[in-house]
Amino acid sequence: MTTIKVPDMMCTHCVERITNALTAADLTFTVSLEEKAVTIDGCQNCVQTAVSELEDLGFSPEVQA
Repeated sequence: MTTIKVPDMMCTHCVERITNALTAADLTFTVSLEEKAVTIDGCQNCVQTAVSELEDLGFSPEVQA
């Protein structure tokens, strides 16, 4: 499991956009508005795909070590 912080996730609409994009990318994930984070369950390639999708949506993802 890898956590990606998304500090500019502000509302349920953001969560919906992220959920739709990551579902379309066929990733296993959870989104937490409270923690402003996305948790990816998968390999490093899955994490990179998620980061790319988040950036395409206009967010500033920060992969946590």
